[in-house]
Amino acid sequence: MKIDWDRRTCARRGHITYLPHEEHLRERLHAATALGEAWRCLRCGDFVLGDPHGSGPAADAPLVPRGKVLRDLFILRFLAVERAVRGVFIVLAAVGVWQFSNRKDAVRRFFDEYLAVLRPVARHFHYDLDQSPVVGTIQKTFGYRHSTLVLVAALLLVYALVEIVEGVGLWRAKRWAEYLTVVATAAFLPLEIYELTEKVSWLKIATLVINILAVLYIAVTKRLFALRGGRAAFEAERHSASLLEVETSAGVPAATHNG
Repeated sequence: MKIDWDRRTCARRGHITYLPHEEHLRERLHAATALGEAWRCLRCGDFVLGDPHGSGPAADAPLVPRGKVLRDLFILRFLAVERAVRGVFIVLAAVGVWQFSNRKDAVRRFFDEYLAVLRPVARHFHYDLDQSPVVGTIQKTFGYRHSTLVLVAALLLVYALVEIVEGVGLWRAKRWAEYLTVVATAAFLPLEIYELTEKVSWLKIATLVINILAVLYIAVTKRLFALRGGRAAFEAERHSASLLEVETSAGVPAATHNG
């Protein structure tokens, strides 16, 4: 079933109406009804009772995302939430590494004590904890120097900051954030592929697929790196999906507005 992004958004956020100074547009965007004046919504095109939300020259009308542009904005915000959530978890991981670096000896004693308690239980179920990859990894971390752990925590914080900045920028549909997301995500793809060669898991596969699709989607649909006409074509597409679309529906051919 095809989603009507315009009406879906208007149902959640309300309509946006505008009274243009140009008479030919004003006549076509306005309707007199038995219940009062109605103005055409700049997003969904429906007539809405009540006073317009704004007025002025048509060129100053708000650039309201609609149609394909609105759908793309929804997807960007989905990616923004994913980036922000990931950033928060990385911050928690960095804090955990920092705490561990300062309390490594106490954590090691705690781990060894509980490992000794769990060994008989594990043997009962025919499982050798000393051969467990997870236990081996934890024991290996106890051998890391304090300075190494602090460096890891700092790098994790930098990575988390990049993710959170990406999320905020994508939510606000900033073009610099789209470039940052594509470059930063693409830079980590080789590492994610290498990790898959070491050990395959559904989480790693899902993360890799999401990141590849995100890079391709943002780069192509947002016309980054001069793809499909670059920024000029992207801005033209935004205007054709908003103000010019309204002008066309009002009987003014978009082709007559070359500026």
